[in-house]
Amino acid sequence: MTRNYLLLIILTVQPVISAEQMRQIDRLTVEKFDTPFLLLMEAAAEAVTQAITSHFSGDLGGKKALIFCGPGNNGGDGAGVGRALARLGVLTDVILFGTVDDTKGDARKNFEIVRRLASFGAGSSAQPSPLAFLECARVTDWEKIARARGTYDIIVDALFGTGLTRPLEGVYLEVIQHLAMIRAARDRSSRTGPLIVSIDIPSGLDADLAEPIGAAVRSDLTVVFTSPKRANVLPPATHFNGELKIANIGSPSALIESSDAKLFLIQEADAREWLIATRYQPESYKNTHGHVLVIAGSRGYTGAAALCGNAAMRSGAGLVTIATPASAQSSVVAASMPEVMTTALAETDRGAVSDAATDHVKSLASKATVVAIGPGLSAEDERTRKFVISVVQNRTTPLVIDADGLNCLAPWPMELRGSIAHPLIITPHAGEMRRLIGMTDKSKLIDRVAAARDFAVKHQLILVLKGSRSLVAGPDGSVFINPTGNAGLGTAGAGDTLTGLIAGFIAQAFATLKGEPDALSTTIAALYIGGLAGDLAAREVGMRTMVASDIQSHLGAAIRLIDPDGEMP
Repeated sequence: MTRNYLLLIILTVQPVISAEQMRQIDRLTVEKFDTPFLLLMEAAAEAVTQAITSHFSGDLGGKKALIFCGPGNNGGDGAGVGRALARLGVLTDVILFGTVDDTKGDARKNFEIVRRLASFGAGSSAQPSPLAFLECARVTDWEKIARARGTYDIIVDALFGTGLTRPLEGVYLEVIQHLAMIRAARDRSSRTGPLIVSIDIPSGLDADLAEPIGAAVRSDLTVVFTSPKRANVLPPATHFNGELKIANIGSPSALIESSDAKLFLIQEADAREWLIATRYQPESYKNTHGHVLVIAGSRGYTGAAALCGNAAMRSGAGLVTIATPASAQSSVVAASMPEVMTTALAETDRGAVSDAATDHVKSLASKATVVAIGPGLSAEDERTRKFVISVVQNRTTPLVIDADGLNCLAPWPMELRGSIAHPLIITPHAGEMRRLIGMTDKSKLIDRVAAARDFAVKHQLILVLKGSRSLVAGPDGSVFINPTGNAGLGTAGAGDTLTGLIAGFIAQAFATLKGEPDALSTTIAALYIGGLAGDLAAREVGMRTMVASDIQSHLGAAIRLIDPDGEMP
C-alpha cells in the first residue's frame, strides 16, 4: 500500500508527538537553529498570556492571578507568564515550590527576574510592583498559603511539564487537591470562579499516556507548545485539559516533520480542504455528486436504514437509494426524506435480507458510486451473513460497513482486504471492534490507537473506531484523532448517521475528484464535520436531549461554518 491515501491531508494535519520527541525538537532548535532556550521560554509565556487575554476578551482590568511554579522549565515558563500578566496590570502572585537557589538554567534566570521585580519598591514610597513572589520550600509554607484562601480570577498550573512519569505526592498532591476543591466550589456556585490554565499539560499527567497515572489538575484551558502529546488529545487524559490551544513558539516546522509521527490530531483545515476540493460547480447536478446505495434495515429495525439514507442525502450526495427487505420497505419509506429512493430485497422468514438478494444488489451496485451496508440489517441468520460476505468480497465500489454488517463479518476473515480502487471503510464501536479481532470477553481495549492501527494495516483498510475522541486509522499505519463531538453523540442512531455521512462524502469524492480520490482524507473530513454538527446541536438543544436527527439537521450549519464561501451561490 502506498502513501497515496494521504495526498490531500499530509500538509495540514497536526502531529501528536512524544515527550522525548519534544525534548529533541527543543534541543535541535537551540543547537542547529541558534535559538536561545530562554527565547523559547519567552515565546511560551507570551502564548499563554495571549490565550488568557483572549479568554477575557482582552479585558484584564482589575484581575488577580495566582501562578503555581515547579522548579523546572515548566515553572520557568510560569514565571514568564507572571511577568507578562503583571505588565498588563494584573495583580499576580507567583509561588515557587522550592527555592530559587535550587533551580537551574534558564528557569532560574526567570525566577531571579521575577524575584527582583517583586522586590522593587518594597519598603519605600515607590509604587509597589503588581508582581508578588513567594518561595514555598516546606509543607508548612504551603499550609499557610492554602489557609489564606485568597480569591483569584486566574490560576496558572506551571508545576510539571511533559517530563513527569510518576504520580504526584507530598506537597504537590496537596496543591492538586486544593485546586480540585476550588474547581468544585466554583462549579457548584452560580458565580464565576477562577479560570484554571495549564502550561503544556495538566500537572499530574504522563504526557505519553492516555490513562492518568494519578491525581492531576483538571484545567479549563491548556496551552500546548509546538505539538500536542498523547495525554493532551487521547481520553481519558484529554478530559483534564479543557480547551486545547496549540501554540507555535519558534521550533522550525522541519524539525516537527522529521519526527516521523504516526499519530495526528485532525484540524478544521483538513475538513475545509476537502470541502473546497469537492465544491459544487455552476454546471454540476445530481449525477455529478455520486450515488449512494444503502443496504440496511430489517423487519422491526427500519429507523437505522432511514437515518443512514437521510444522512447520505444531507451530506450532499446526488442520489441515495435504500435497499431494504421487502417487509421493511414501507416503514423505511415513511421515515425517510422524500428525496431518498427505496427498493425491496428478498428476505428471510424473519424479515432480514437473504442471500437470494445477491444478484439484485449486484445490479444496484453497478449503478452506485459507493455502497454502505449494515445499519439495522440483523446478524442472526446465516443467509444474511452469507449475503454480507458476498457483497464485500465482490464489491465494485468503495464500501462502508457498520453495525450488523460488521457483526456478520466477525471475526474478520483474513482474506478480506481493502484497496485504493475499492477501499473498505469500517466504523466499529469498541464492542464491535472486540468481536472483529476475536476477543471473546468484554475486557477493555487497552490501547485504542494500537488496536485501530494494527487492524487497518493488517487488512489494508480504513477503520473508524468510534467513541470519546473517535479515531481514523489508515492502511499505512497513520492514526488520526477527531477533536469534535460530545457525549450527546452517544445517542441511538448517531452511528447510522455517521455511516451515511461517510458514504455520502465518499460518493462526492469519487464522483467529483479527478485522478485518484482519497478515501482516507474523505473519511477524516466526514468524521470531523459530523462531530461538529453534534457540537452545534448540543449548543442548541443540549447533550441530554440530543437525538440523531438533530445531528443531521445541523450538518448544513457545520459545513457552512467551515467553508462559507463554497456554500454561497
